[in-house]
Amino acid sequence: MAAPALLLFGLFGLVPLIGVAALSVARWDGLGSISWAGLTNWTSVLTDSATWQSLWLTVKVMVVSWLVQTPIALALGLFQAPRGRLRALFAVLFFLPLLLSAVAIGLTWQALLDPSFGIGATPGLHWLAKPLLGSPELALYTVIFVIAWQFVPFHALLYQAGIRQIPTALYEAAALDGAGPVTRFLHITLPQLKYTLVTSSTLMLVGSLTYFDLIFVLSGGTGGPGTATRVLPLSMYITGFQAHDMGRASALATLLVVFGLGLSLLTTRLSGFTRMDSQQEGM
Repeated sequence: MAAPALLLFGLFGLVPLIGVAALSVARWDGLGSISWAGLTNWTSVLTDSATWQSLWLTVKVMVVSWLVQTPIALALGLFQAPRGRLRALFAVLFFLPLLLSAVAIGLTWQALLDPSFGIGATPGLHWLAKPLLGSPELALYTVIFVIAWQFVPFHALLYQAGIRQIPTALYEAAALDGAGPVTRFLHITLPQLKYTLVTSSTLMLVGSLTYFDLIFVLSGGTGGPGTATRVLPLSMYITGFQAHDMGRASALATLLVVFGLGLSLLTTRLSGFTRMDSQQEGM
């Protein structure tokens, strides 16, 4: 039964990855012939300060995105969990950003954040008339805000589903013992959402390593201002398709895959997620 899925994964996952790893030790401009380069590309990438700056920005986006998205998504999941028409309508409307393409979202927010005719031009909101995407200090955090706006609904949906799976008997017993809302949340809801939190965090952290199209649009394809938003995926694109150095770009891609794989394995191992212990034993 798993053969079709494994076949598709091999064709569209493993084969391209092997090709990228092979290109990382080759010299190719994307058009001409491919020649052997040995470890030249890897030496160049690992000794280039721009690579480590891009990796640092990627980690920064990953960590700050998690710190911003997790509490907001959890709060929204708690709000949406009780059944009701208004809450269901809110959940549908709030889910709309996930139905839009990253390019459309990037262009929309690029226009909204324009200091001349964007949100800052609205009476009473002149304090927002700042070049948020043009400031080296604010550009990255502005990008993280837009990323959170797009992906918080998805993680809120995960938490909503997780909360609805918690047996109501636990809350009823706690209420009989005199536990208040905060106590029930800390001692029932959060422990029961352990694996949901791990799943959401893994998707969020590893997914942060693939942010490209949204940052590409918001920064005008340069990772600017300067290199303030040039995360590793964008640096890989610029190296391969603008500098026409597919060898170094493939080395960056392989580095990104190794980093993402290590992060995923570390997250699941530290969380104990691989054991998948039941949280409802004895009920």
